[in-house]
Amino acid sequence: MKNRHRITLAALLLFALAARANASDDSSVTDVTADSTAKPTSDTVDVQVNAQRLNQARNGLLPETGSSVYRFTQSDISDLPAGQNTPLNQVLLQAPGVAADSFGQLHVRGDHANLQYRINGITIPEPISGFGQSLDTRIIDQMNLLTGALPAEYGYRTAGIVDIRTKTGDDGSGGSIDVFGGTQSTIRTSADVFGSKGPFSYYFSGSVGQNGLGIENPTSTVNALHDQTRQGNAFGTMSYIINPLTRVSVMFGVTSNQFQIPNTPGLTPQFALNGVNSFDSSQLNETQSELNQFAAIALQGTNGGAFDYQLAFVTRYSRTQFNPDPIGDLLFNGVAAKDFHSDTANSLQFDSTYRLNDKHTIRAGVFAQQEHAVFDNDLSVFPVDADGNQTSNQPVNIADSSSKTGYLYSAYVQDEWKVTGKLTINYGLRYDKMDEYVSASQLSPRVGIVYALTPSTTVHAGYARYFTPPAFELVSNGDIARFAGTTAQVNGQNDPVQPERSHYFDLGVTQQITPALSVGVDAYYKKSTDLLDEGQFGTALIFTPFNYQYGRVYGIEFTSNYRQGNISAYANVALSRAQGKDINSAQFNFDPDELAYISNHWVYLDHDQRVTASLGGTYTYGRTTFSVDGIMGSGLRAGFANTDRLPWYTQLNLGVIHHFEFNNPLLGKFDGRLLLINAFDRVYELRDGSGIGVGAPQYGPRIAFYAGITRHF
Repeated sequence: MKNRHRITLAALLLFALAARANASDDSSVTDVTADSTAKPTSDTVDVQVNAQRLNQARNGLLPETGSSVYRFTQSDISDLPAGQNTPLNQVLLQAPGVAADSFGQLHVRGDHANLQYRINGITIPEPISGFGQSLDTRIIDQMNLLTGALPAEYGYRTAGIVDIRTKTGDDGSGGSIDVFGGTQSTIRTSADVFGSKGPFSYYFSGSVGQNGLGIENPTSTVNALHDQTRQGNAFGTMSYIINPLTRVSVMFGVTSNQFQIPNTPGLTPQFALNGVNSFDSSQLNETQSELNQFAAIALQGTNGGAFDYQLAFVTRYSRTQFNPDPIGDLLFNGVAAKDFHSDTANSLQFDSTYRLNDKHTIRAGVFAQQEHAVFDNDLSVFPVDADGNQTSNQPVNIADSSSKTGYLYSAYVQDEWKVTGKLTINYGLRYDKMDEYVSASQLSPRVGIVYALTPSTTVHAGYARYFTPPAFELVSNGDIARFAGTTAQVNGQNDPVQPERSHYFDLGVTQQITPALSVGVDAYYKKSTDLLDEGQFGTALIFTPFNYQYGRVYGIEFTSNYRQGNISAYANVALSRAQGKDINSAQFNFDPDELAYISNHWVYLDHDQRVTASLGGTYTYGRTTFSVDGIMGSGLRAGFANTDRLPWYTQLNLGVIHHFEFNNPLLGKFDGRLLLINAFDRVYELRDGSGIGVGAPQYGPRIAFYAGITRHF
């Protein structure tokens, strides 16, 4: 069963290189890099025009009216200190209101995760470990982060829409090979290739690498103990233009990661195993492996005028396996749990646009998804008495296995009404239904307004009713009663996790002060019932959802962008508050005193951060670009019921990129890159091991030096 889902990176790379070789060997393909005077044939021009027409039609399926949008171009990403080797979650940290957390998590506008990833207009079901670590930044041609009061087209994951438009081979052929490495035994090799032949175009990329800082260090030392990781990923997209108005596309992606779980030295065992009660905690050997893979096929078309559509089928398989240290985990935790968790999702998505007239553009669509989750856990535990004291040093085994199939359905319709040349209103309805561990549904109105107050001033406002199901791949229906009388026993209720329902309000204004400088301010407020949050309650790096009966999240964001000549810069500052009251699901995960306190008090969510800021800029001199980016935060929550918070932190990264170009065909074009991560070696904690649903301390990266070289062909 598991082997059926395994896709090897080597096979995908060989396929990509073969496609590139076939294109290069065909004399009918124009090589503009070899002969600058070569002209494309009329057939090639027709294909490119058809591709551009279809791309414009697909882009028209995705409205943004009334939302807050932050854009990243391919050039923006290349100008970051680490360029295309910047992890996707680190790129998104440069957007306003995005806070960093442990394990690469992101929190947008006070929400826990709740991000939806779309690739070329297709919604990709979320994997167990999160796409922030599963998608390679180098595939991006343009990425938009949509937040705020979203149009009716967007549902389920609504804190932010990560809308990625990938590179293609529509406009030529080429590729690159990249080698990147440095501190923490880091080495990574990547390649991509793209091209076209008549109506067929393709883009493939892949990378393999390893380093000594796979997961955040639980101590403040420069080098983590037992933290090696090996990671590989591949992505590909192919499209074929059937006729000038119709295209079929295929897309796939696979990520395979292996992690050592980092150790904290000097811990004291709490249990005895066969008379042994001592163990060096620096020698623990816990590991976790993750596999995420997806594939999609889409039929996209237009009638050349009023009507555009895209029909897509997506399948996604994700699995995570945590392997304990069978001796050490029993001595320190009283439990050694081997956790295997897999999830398979299949979805069908249809989106359409009909331009009724110059005033009204109607969009409508449907979405359906089936998901099957499997939990196969094997626990070694000790017997205990009624007071929780260990009664035997001989462990016993308990099997904990379950599975569940769930369904999501949705439909939407909306009208983009251009009332005047200055005023646009986007209003619509969305219907969502879930049939998973609970059954629920909601009809959600949406409205967004954009008004051009002056040629340089734009105001937007919106209201959205949201319906957010819990992450199905993380919810388990395991029977907690089977652990009674052991060191894995839990007490309290286990009410099912409910979907979050919320009212969301957003108001913002952008001002073009000069042609080079723009600024903006955006305020938001969300009122929720059954507010969703997640916590790490076990040893495995898998999160568990739960609800607060009441929730409120509000804040304000300030943005600024400057670009003129060879200088560009940006700065974002966000103020936020995220609070909940009365945990009303999965209660057994919490300490009774903490649970009682939260039932009567508004508490800050563990990912609440009062101030979040990001900044960056570039200066280009000739063929050399100097780059800087940074993040700052007032600290996430900590302590009993999140009543405390961690100290302020800052991290500044510096880079320099030089573009080489030689007439010698063996050398050609290549880029050299040097960078410093956390250039001033500021020591800071993301987590201190306390707070609601926080499993262990986590420190930000210490100072690190890297270098890379990219050869373009």
